[in-house]
Amino acid sequence: MKKILFILFIVFALSAAKAQDTTYKFDAGVQLGISGYLGEANSSNIFKHPGFSAGASFRYLPNARMAFRGVFMTTSLSGNTADMDNVLPGGQNYEFSSRVYDLGARYEFNFLPYGIGETYKRLSRITPYMTLGIGVTYATCDGENTFAPNIPLGVGVKYKLSRRLNMGLEFAMTKTFSDKIDGKNLSDMYLIKSSFIKNTDWYSNISFSITYEFGERCSTCHYVE
Repeated sequence: MKKILFILFIVFALSAAKAQDTTYKFDAGVQLGISGYLGEANSSNIFKHPGFSAGASFRYLPNARMAFRGVFMTTSLSGNTADMDNVLPGGQNYEFSSRVYDLGARYEFNFLPYGIGETYKRLSRITPYMTLGIGVTYATCDGENTFAPNIPLGVGVKYKLSRRLNMGLEFAMTKTFSDKIDGKNLSDMYLIKSSFIKNTDWYSNISFSITYEFGERCSTCHYVE
């Protein structure tokens, strides 16, 4: 009986050790947050008229230091020029409300090797990170539809709740190469002609995310990071 118990203990210990070193290649999840806007109807406080954002993401995890993430997000934006100190030509005031859809790809760099287990790699259960990417924005406002490329950039922090479950907090600013995210009435208020770069609109997002990892790495193929 003692031999059987000893064998069962060894088997359990080896299984537990293998589980401790298990890592995964992908994760997927959802995010919720608060959005903000910078443009002709708001030039300073990005959360003066906060909106709601929601999205989904998919990550490829090549190693503990980086990730490649695909993101789809929808955001509500609004603003009112009556809140501004600047006086518009003719003394007019404008307000807008728009719905934005954002699809893009982002690169993430972890400042610490992120993960659980594999103690020889000195993995950290929590890490700050930075992200940069490229995407496309589709906005509807005042009955008009606008497509534009965008560049998101942001910082955040990730924490491993368990081996597969992660939570994160991220702040990102997205530059759009369009001046009509806030509608056509606000695209030329100061009579300064817009261009691909000049007078373009921005939107921001503070989001909380939950993701789940899957796709166990092969433990017998001598994977090298």
